[in-house]
Amino acid sequence: MDAAEPSRFIARIEEGTLSGAVLRDLLQAVLDKGASFRFRAKGYSMTPFVRDGDVVTVAPPAGRSPAFGDVAAFLRPDTGKLVVHRVIGRRGGAFLMRGDSTEETDGYVPAVQVLGRVIRVERRGKRVRLGLGPERFLIAVLTRRGIFHTLLRWLFPVWLLVRPWVKKRGGELFHG
Repeated sequence: MDAAEPSRFIARIEEGTLSGAVLRDLLQAVLDKGASFRFRAKGYSMTPFVRDGDVVTVAPPAGRSPAFGDVAAFLRPDTGKLVVHRVIGRRGGAFLMRGDSTEETDGYVPAVQVLGRVIRVERRGKRVRLGLGPERFLIAVLTRRGIFHTLLRWLFPVWLLVRPWVKKRGGELFHG
């Protein structure tokens, strides 16, 4: 089964019916079989690249560790909670993780806690391209230095002015 083909396994369960632990276990079981897994993201820690309600596709590691700038699904070592954040550093066998719009890191997450990489994000049925391509390196650098969170606060008012123009143009900057 091709791990890059997200249509194989899709969580089509009504919102609120899966606990975090059940979703985590289901994700782990599917990834362990070598298949990708799609689910609806909850939360705002990865805004604007992954928003609350977006559908994310997580691919199994397949012998490849997440790289600097990748967005990865992992289990928080302190709580076991499933989290999707960006890799902003690495030390030995652990990854420094942080949400793009958060002020604090998750700390170093052991490689065994990293379940897979986010390979696709969909919003309202359209693929979101920004945040997972080559720009992920710059985003990771800015996030690691704490600059990205500050930039978001400053750029949000500008985005509110530019957004109607982008929508008129079909949103091709963000969707493909």
